[in-house]
Amino acid sequence: MLGNDGSDLAAAIQTIREIGNGKAFDAAVEDAFPGSRVHVENENNDGRFAVMMKQHGLLRALGTRELSDGTLRYLLWIAALLTPRPPALMVLNEPETSLHPDLLGALGRLIAQAAEQTQVIVVTHAARLIAALSEERNCHSVMLEKNFGETTIVGQSNLNLPAWQWPAR
Repeated sequence: MLGNDGSDLAAAIQTIREIGNGKAFDAAVEDAFPGSRVHVENENNDGRFAVMMKQHGLLRALGTRELSDGTLRYLLWIAALLTPRPPALMVLNEPETSLHPDLLGALGRLIAQAAEQTQVIVVTHAARLIAALSEERNCHSVMLEKNFGETTIVGQSNLNLPAWQWPAR
């Protein structure tokens, strides 16, 4: 399982390859970065693993220090969402942060794939991500709007509001 700071990305990817779905990992990389491949290697044979990304058109693979923030963040999303031991619930708060808008379709497909194994709740303002998720067959959307400081569910009327009772003091 990917750590909360992402420092164990190489180990998380290698775990996906060894006991998870390595083909799904490769497909997710290909979906977002056509012609690219990510692999884990043992740097200097010292037991430390490093993530390397070979991109179409480049003469050598790039290490994580050479990747853009958005590319690295997307690789972290792949590792988190394709974990072989998913939690019962994943809540993704604005997962589009630092991602290029062209990656949001691939992210939506990746989230939908993860939702086949666990419950996933996504909170987002990104129209492209919402559109990508809406194309998935098991995606259920709840849209909120804010009017005069009050947040309400779009399409909900006064007749189907949940009952609210103030507790007695």
